[in-house]
Amino acid sequence: MKDKIQSMLKEAKAAIEAAASESSLQTAKSNLLGKQGSISQLLKELPKMDAALRPEAGKLLNQAKNELNEIIEAKRTEIKLKASEVSADFDCTVPGTLPQGGALHPITQMCYDLNDAFRSMGFEVFQEDDITSEYYAFDKLNFPPNHPARESMDTYWLEGHDSGPTNEKLCLRPHLTGGSVRYMQTHKPPYRFVYPGRVYRNEATDAHHERAFFQYEALIVDKDVKFTDGKVMIQSILSKVFGREVPVRMRAGFFPFVEPGFEIDMGCQVCGGKGCPVCKHVGWIEVMPGGTPHPNVLRAAGLDPDEYTGFYVNIGLDRLVMMRYGVDDVRLFHSADLRFLGQFK
Repeated sequence: MKDKIQSMLKEAKAAIEAAASESSLQTAKSNLLGKQGSISQLLKELPKMDAALRPEAGKLLNQAKNELNEIIEAKRTEIKLKASEVSADFDCTVPGTLPQGGALHPITQMCYDLNDAFRSMGFEVFQEDDITSEYYAFDKLNFPPNHPARESMDTYWLEGHDSGPTNEKLCLRPHLTGGSVRYMQTHKPPYRFVYPGRVYRNEATDAHHERAFFQYEALIVDKDVKFTDGKVMIQSILSKVFGREVPVRMRAGFFPFVEPGFEIDMGCQVCGGKGCPVCKHVGWIEVMPGGTPHPNVLRAAGLDPDEYTGFYVNIGLDRLVMMRYGVDDVRLFHSADLRFLGQFK
């Protein structure tokens, strides 16, 4: 047995010395110390030996195993040091290759830009979970009980939580406005805050619509908020985001949570107002609803509508990004295609 161990050690040391990389060293280690390695094969012979010789043979095998482990670790250190050595013929003047750098997603960048713009006007930034209840998504926003938006054809209800009282029915938030009511319930007036986040709608996707997209809500509530304050806010934000004056128009529109309500359009920045597929050849694109919070919404937030009024807008963040970069298909921003996203570094 002693001769076998000496012979195995000699071959093992040669194999370890010949290893030129960590992977080849690991292979040599497995061949020597693994379950089917040389040491294991010799250990299997111990039971067949004379009982008087077994202790000495076992001791020699353990010594051999420890010696091989030390040699292997020393060789591993040697390989690592050699890997970091600079070759004598290495030209230090050759420019290196810069690693690929990441960048903010264009929608995230737009959100940050809006946050900065609103903070400069004294607004607070509010965040909330993506899951809400029917109570806040619809009841608190003056939606009638039979409104179609409450149906699964529009809203993603959570399985197992899609029945019962409205405060127990849970869904992926179809808009951000319910979170605004929750903010007003937990803060003291007056309010000046924005609420960015992703929302979810059960609808078909196309160049202008996604099932999961981003909104950016802004709300002012105080005792003396004029309609002109809201329009100036819209114009100020758009000019801040685009770095120039942007045409804005407001058309009468109906939304359960505002009265009066408006469809707010901006001049199409893709075609400069001349007409293109993005704006459906009319030169304008709808970017947000807006208006004065409905008295029932203010009551739901614990406010007296005879004392408080305000102005609300909910910006379609994805569409605003399309306008900034002249992109005609919103699905590109949600595709995770690095060839597309790499253009915005």
